[in-house]
Amino acid sequence: MAKRSKSGLKRKRQTVRRTARNQAVRSMLKTLVKNARQAAAPGAPEVLAAIKQLDSAARKGIIHPNAAARSKSRLVRRVARPAPGSVPHAASPA
Repeated sequence: MAKRSKSGLKRKRQTVRRTARNQAVRSMLKTLVKNARQAAAPGAPEVLAAIKQLDSAARKGIIHPNAAARSKSRLVRRVARPAPGSVPHAASPA
C-alpha cells in the first residue's frame, strides 16, 4: 500500500472545497435562470442578473463558456417570445 503524500492530501482538501463551492454556484445559477424565465420582459432585472452570473461562472471555469452562451441564448429567446394566447403584432387583419 502506497503512502499518502502531503501533496496528495492537500489536493484532496482543495478538491473538496472547490467541489462544494462549485456546486453552490451551479445551484444558484439554476435558481437565477428559473426566476429569469418567469420574467415578463427581456430587460428585466432577473434576466440581467442571470446573464451576469452565467458569464461570471464561465469566466471562473465553473461551467464551460459554451454552456453559458447556450443558456443565455435560450433564456433570451424564451423571454422574448410572446406569451401563449397573445396576438402577435405582425398578424393584423387585412
